[in-house]
Amino acid sequence: MAAVQLSGIYKRYGDTQVVHGIDLHIDDGEFVVLVGPSGCGKSTLMRMVAGLEEISGGELTIGGTRANGLAPQQRNVSMVFQSYALYPHLSVYDNIAFGPRIRKEAAAKFKPRIEAAAKMLNLSGYLDRLPRALSGGQRQRVAMGRAVVREPSLFLFDEPLSNLDAKLRVQMRTEIKALHQRLQNTVIYVTHDQIEAMTMADRIVVMNAGRIEQIGRPLELYDRPANLFVASFLGSPSMNFAEGEVVAGDGGLALLLPDGLRIALTGQPPVQPGAKVTLGVRPEHIETGAAQDGIPMTIEVVEPTGAETHLYGKIGGNAWCVTTRERALIEPGQRVTLRLPAEHRHLFDTESGRRLA
Repeated sequence: MAAVQLSGIYKRYGDTQVVHGIDLHIDDGEFVVLVGPSGCGKSTLMRMVAGLEEISGGELTIGGTRANGLAPQQRNVSMVFQSYALYPHLSVYDNIAFGPRIRKEAAAKFKPRIEAAAKMLNLSGYLDRLPRALSGGQRQRVAMGRAVVREPSLFLFDEPLSNLDAKLRVQMRTEIKALHQRLQNTVIYVTHDQIEAMTMADRIVVMNAGRIEQIGRPLELYDRPANLFVASFLGSPSMNFAEGEVVAGDGGLALLLPDGLRIALTGQPPVQPGAKVTLGVRPEHIETGAAQDGIPMTIEVVEPTGAETHLYGKIGGNAWCVTTRERALIEPGQRVTLRLPAEHRHLFDTESGRRLA
C-alpha cells in the first residue's frame, strides 16, 4: 500500500495546457474518486500517475518515492480499464496469469494468488472459459483479478463500469467497494458518473477544465458545495437554481426574480441589496402544500419512479424539479405551492459562482 502525493502537477500538449497545477494528497489505503464531465482532465491525470502519460511539470510521489521518471512497470500500480483489455484467445486463468508469466514468476508462486483472487471475485468456476463466453460483468471481474494478482500498492480504475448496463453497474460498484475493504489498497477511481462517486468514495475530487473545484467526503460536497459547478454536478436530479437580484422590502431582504417573483431571504447569509445572487435548493428538500409564504409553480411533467415522484415546472424562467416520496395525485397543469426550508437553501454569487457563507 502507498500514499500518493501530487504537487503542482500539470499537463501540456504543445501550447495547450489541459491539467493545471493539481495539488492532492491521497492517504495510504484511501479510496479517492476523480469525477467530472468528459474532457475535464481526470483520465489524463490518472494516466500521469500510472506512467502512461508524461508529466509536463510538478512532482508525483508514490509511497514516498518520486515517480516522475519511473517507467509504468516500476511504479507498482495496477490499472483496470473501461474496455477490459482481455486477450480473447486466452482462458480466464491465463489472462489473470499473464502478468506473473511475463515477469517470469514460478507457477507454484503465482497459482495460489490466482486461485485466491478467483474465489474472491466469484470466478472459480470460469477459469477454463474464454472471454467470449463471459458476461460483461464477469469480464470486468477478470480484469480486476489480473490487477489483484499483481499485488500492487496502488489500484487505478479508469471508468471501469461505463460499458455495463444499469443493473450490472450497481452490482459491480458493490463488488469493487467490497474488494477495497478486503484488500485495503490505495485506490484512485475515475468516473463521470456522480452516483458512482457518491456511493464508492472515501473522498471525492471534483474536476472541471483541468482544475480541482472541491475535495471532500461525499456528503460534505453534497450538503455544502463550494460553488455553482459542484452544486449542479452532484445530485440526481440536480440542484434547482433561481438567479435574481437582492432587494429590500418591508419584510426584509428578498430575491427578486426576472419574472417579478420574490423569494424571502430570511435566515440566509448576509447579502447587500443590489447583489446578483443565485439561490439553489435540492429537489428532495422542497416541500409542497399550502403556505402563506409559498412559491407557486405550475406542474408541466410528472415522472413516477416507484419510490419517488419527480414534478417538473418553472420558477423564474428556470426549470425546477421537486422530488416527493408521497404518491400524491398531481397532474400536469396543476398548480402547487412550494416551500423552501431556510436550512436547505444555498446562496451563490452569480458572477463568480462561489458559495456565500
